[in-house]
Amino acid sequence: MKDKIISKASDLFLKLGFKSVTMDDIAGEMCISKKTIYKYFCNKEVLIEESTEMVHNAVHEVINTIVAKNYNAIEENFEIRKSFKEMFQSSETSPLYQLKKHYPEIYQKVMSREIEECNTLFRQNIEKGIEQELYRNDLDIAAYVKFYYSLIFSIKGNTISERDSVKLELQALEYHTRAMATPKGIIELEKQLLKTNI
Repeated sequence: MKDKIISKASDLFLKLGFKSVTMDDIAGEMCISKKTIYKYFCNKEVLIEESTEMVHNAVHEVINTIVAKNYNAIEENFEIRKSFKEMFQSSETSPLYQLKKHYPEIYQKVMSREIEECNTLFRQNIEKGIEQELYRNDLDIAAYVKFYYSLIFSIKGNTISERDSVKLELQALEYHTRAMATPKGIIELEKQLLKTNI
């Protein structure tokens, strides 16, 4: 039952917002009493924390599945972006923006968890791109990881509309890729941009 509550709460939080969804809303959607929810979660903040953890795990499962498909480095980034867009398309307001605004402590926990995983992911992608001669081999990898990380999470944490966030993320991905790409990488980037519908 606990996992079902987390799963339903996650859906509602992403669709309607962390602030606006109440424990009553979750109980109503699940046709259970509010008392049942409080049996597992002492308050809404605890439920939000567990929900964000579930979403985090789902996101990284999707990323790992994409990485395992062995796309080239540039296509891999576009596939990951596409999956994110599909996962969060029902959200009006950017979930991270809401967390940052209404639940800053939970936002900080989410961010510290993301920093580590994203740093690893971005580093591996850059190393792969260099190996495939899509990215230049003279890159300061640590700096580019930090640039891209800062850019993406600044967009996520400061853009209210999820639709605007998605557009800006695509522009950030293009900017990031162009900054690193070899002539061969630029050709691949242009190919991916043609396939992309915002």
